[in-house]
Amino acid sequence: MSFPDPIAVFRMEAAELLEQIEAGLLDLNVNLGDKDQIDAVFRGLHTLKGSGAMFGFEALAGFTHHCETAFDRVRKGEVPATQALVTAVLDAKDHMRALVETPSGDHDARSEHLLARLRQAVEGSDGSAVQAPGGPALTLYKIRFSLPQNAMANGTNPLPLLDELRDLGECRIVADRSAIPALDQLFPTDLHIAWNVELLSAQPRSAIEDVFIFVMDDMELQIEAKQAVLAAAPAAVVHASQSAPPPAPAAVAEAPQAARPAAPAGAPAAETKPAKGSENVRVPAERLDELMDRVGELVIAQSRLSQLAGGSGDLQLRAVSEDVERLSGELRDTMMVLRMVPVAQLFSRFRRLVHDLAHETGKTIELVTEGETTEVDKSVIERLADPLVHLVRNSCDHGLEPPEERLAAGKDEAGHISLSARQQAGEVIITIKDDGRGINKERVRAKAEASGLIPANASLSDQDLYQLIFQPGFSTAQTVTNLSGRGVGMDVVKRTIDALRGTINVVSHPGKGSEISLAIPLTLAIIDGLLVRVGSGRYVIPLSAVEECLELSIEEDMRSRGRSFISLRDSLVPFIRLRDLFRTGTKPDPFQKVVVISTGSERVGLVVDQIIGDHQTVIKAMSKLHHDVATFSGATILGDGDVALILDVGHLVAEGQQQEAHLRAAG
Repeated sequence: MSFPDPIAVFRMEAAELLEQIEAGLLDLNVNLGDKDQIDAVFRGLHTLKGSGAMFGFEALAGFTHHCETAFDRVRKGEVPATQALVTAVLDAKDHMRALVETPSGDHDARSEHLLARLRQAVEGSDGSAVQAPGGPALTLYKIRFSLPQNAMANGTNPLPLLDELRDLGECRIVADRSAIPALDQLFPTDLHIAWNVELLSAQPRSAIEDVFIFVMDDMELQIEAKQAVLAAAPAAVVHASQSAPPPAPAAVAEAPQAARPAAPAGAPAAETKPAKGSENVRVPAERLDELMDRVGELVIAQSRLSQLAGGSGDLQLRAVSEDVERLSGELRDTMMVLRMVPVAQLFSRFRRLVHDLAHETGKTIELVTEGETTEVDKSVIERLADPLVHLVRNSCDHGLEPPEERLAAGKDEAGHISLSARQQAGEVIITIKDDGRGINKERVRAKAEASGLIPANASLSDQDLYQLIFQPGFSTAQTVTNLSGRGVGMDVVKRTIDALRGTINVVSHPGKGSEISLAIPLTLAIIDGLLVRVGSGRYVIPLSAVEECLELSIEEDMRSRGRSFISLRDSLVPFIRLRDLFRTGTKPDPFQKVVVISTGSERVGLVVDQIIGDHQTVIKAMSKLHHDVATFSGATILGDGDVALILDVGHLVAEGQQQEAHLRAAG
């Protein structure tokens, strides 16, 4: 049996700790007096430092120690929390990530620069020295502690704990080795040593308890304050430029559970409990993808079995086929749930982005997120990151006005950007909205005409005009900044959303802001589909987009020639004859069917020759030769081995809308 690489596990958990630290810092930036967030950031830094030292990341532990010390002083009320401190530690957090990913790199210059900024943020000056008024009273603590016998096997190293005690003051440590058994009874992974410590420190008892905050529940700890003495005046001078001795090197533990996650914000320190190992299991994303492929192949095999059983008179074979169909369906649904992740993982990274953009642009920007619990396939989440970055940057740079311009227009000084997500049928709708100046349609039209994208004075709807901003190289920015203006970002958005089989909708009101909605399929792996026949070919329509099916009689078919509309409950719905679109060259069946599909509030009918039935569809990507065929979003393998193409519902609805617009213009 192979065990995961402890270093890889540490890096994974360090990434989570860094995300928690960043979230706490951003929350603290909103309310600098939030003690719960101060404690949460301190705990995260404390855990990261200890875990880094335990796994041999000495540069990370030494650097993080300074940030932890800064927040310890804030926590104790010695210095106030300021936006300068939050910004300095945010930048330091980025450097910590680099120290985790490339511990052997040359980081000294960057570390010194960030530590100088941190000292200046804490002290409000050059950080040379701070005189504590009157000199603190020193207390002599007698401490005895012992860790559980299996502490080393579980990834807890006592050496960083001893180093932290040394950082609190003058320290004398004596190891109690009386419990060490005879050599023939000694196991190398067992811990039998206790420690007696005499500590002379100005720190309170709580500072000593904080050293053991993450092992408190499993250890024995005795703290006794013996006497207090008045410190001499020079002892009250603390030089911020002096660095504490780095944690002692520690052997890499074999167990992967060394780095513990930070406690939730606001939780009392003494109540921090280690997470139960049985509640969550870490699984590499590659294994989920591999399992998804196996489930897809099983669905295809089950489809073939169902087809064979349907043509056989063997009742036992049919019964087995039905059982396999039920079980494969349940397995598919379970697999889909495993791949679904909340969009909160995606939205959380934009808080930092907006924070940094506000500083770069000199604007006051507030970000609001809604629908963070909406779940989407993990592969969709991964591919949506870049498009949303470009859209948010564009809103911050181009959409929102500077504070003085907003005040002159009667708006709040702070610009607002909202990110929201919701599910609608088989899609997730992600909306980016701002209350800025809106899109200048005249400037878009002038740029499009100058670039030759549209003829002069062409008649375009607002939606068609707004879609031009996603053309490669298109930009209405008068100046190019380091944020936007080169016409590249929106092209990336368009290509990525098209690759995801999604659609983009733009709404803008001059002076009030813009709203861009991305409609993306919930999953890219397996969908429920409606199998239909057109001529001699079979096609799949995503079942989530199907509203209803009805029959198209010969009389209605002949009557609608040239208009392509059907009357459906007092409303006209345009329809597309797939037989004509695909140029099958076959005669229509006597009783054609109309499958009414929709995306949002728009509907269109698809005329087919036969509705075969529902079909579990394993989506296969189209080849590069068919990349530009917009009518189809993919393909699937049927039970008999034939290939059926999957219709792109969004493209067909858009085509139906264009057909309707042309007919109305002609009428």
